Amino acid sequence: MNKLSFTHFTYLPMSMRVLFTMVLLVFGTGYLMAMIQVWESHAGRDGKPMLSAKDLIIAYNGNKEGTKLESALRGPMASMLPDEKRETLFTWLHEGAKEADYASKVEPIVKEHCVMCHAPTVNPHLPDLTNHDGVMKTAAADTGMTLPTLVRVSHIHLFSITFIFFITGFIFTHAYIRPVWIKCLAIAVPFLTILTDVGSWYLTKIWEPFAWVVIGSGALMGLSFAFMWLTSMYQLWFYKLPEDIEQEAGKLPGVYR
Repeated sequence: MNKLSFTHFTYLPMSMRVLFTMVLLVFGTGYLMAMIQVWESHAGRDGKPMLSAKDLIIAYNGNKEGTKLESALRGPMASMLPDEKRETLFTWLHEGAKEADYASKVEPIVKEHCVMCHAPTVNPHLPDLTNHDGVMKTAAADTGMTLPTLVRVSHIHLFSITFIFFITGFIFTHAYIRPVWIKCLAIAVPFLTILTDVGSWYLTKIWEPFAWVVIGSGALMGLSFAFMWLTSMYQLWFYKLPEDIEQEAGKLPGVYR
């Protein structure tokens, strides 16, 4: 019985190995950028610098103790304003977001730093901060992501991440891993975790502890990606098959397992 059932990297044409390497390099860089983006989008929402379950609860279920504007300025928009101007807005919010103070304290800051992006003509998906009514909507209680926003983000993630892991997994199928169930598990985990990850976004709005499922799913997805990426890159250029496997492969007429 043949010991192999796939073509190992060793027996692929040089051009294909170069192609796989370049794809993995770009995907690896993209995954790193995605992790940075997740950090920038969510870390600090609870007022603390590290990314925590509380940050995810605020992102998806809202912050019952704060407003949408404050959550944004403590999280993804924290770097958009100087500290003193952020504190001015926080003070205005904590004092009840009084309309009488809007023109003198808030409007100049918003016009200088916010309306360049938060305008319907620029990005209709962002809150409109070009007028008092729009700003007041962000000064309302923070209820987290709306259902339409979750649906829009969900379908983007489901399609794009499936595409990434299909290609990464296909490349990884050329690696020599024993026992085989470890190889199959590494390929399957990302697809399962993207389902649990996205599903938990919605469930966190119902029961906050599901934020830990979001964290766990992301961690498993990242570990699986790292395992497939590192294994593939190593075996593409540096790994030598066990001698008995090489001998077995040498007996096969063209396709090596």
